[in-house]
Amino acid sequence: MNSLACFVLLGLVAFAAAQYGHGHEHEEHYDYHAHPKYEFEYSVHDPHTGDVKEQHESRDGDSVKGYYSLKEADGTTREVHYTADKHNGFNAEVKRHGHAHHASHHGGHY
Repeated sequence: MNSLACFVLLGLVAFAAAQYGHGHEHEEHYDYHAHPKYEFEYSVHDPHTGDVKEQHESRDGDSVKGYYSLKEADGTTREVHYTADKHNGFNAEVKRHGHAHHASHHGGHY
């Protein structure tokens, strides 16, 4: 009975090693020097919560550029355009649109 238990245990160890990448027959090759290139965008407009924002970004090699905007709590909109590359680093231009509206506190309640 001990030899059967050892055989089952060795089978389980071999199975676990293959599942967790210790077997050589299922290794995947990743090219860490591939030219990175992507583009994405998203937006949210939730009238219930007031959450309004969007972003767009693209990358080609070491050059990244994009923008995002979001509705601030005071009613203004923040807009940020940015670029990044290995020569100039990260650069951003931030603009604010609209007029700030602040809630007033009446009656001494906090």
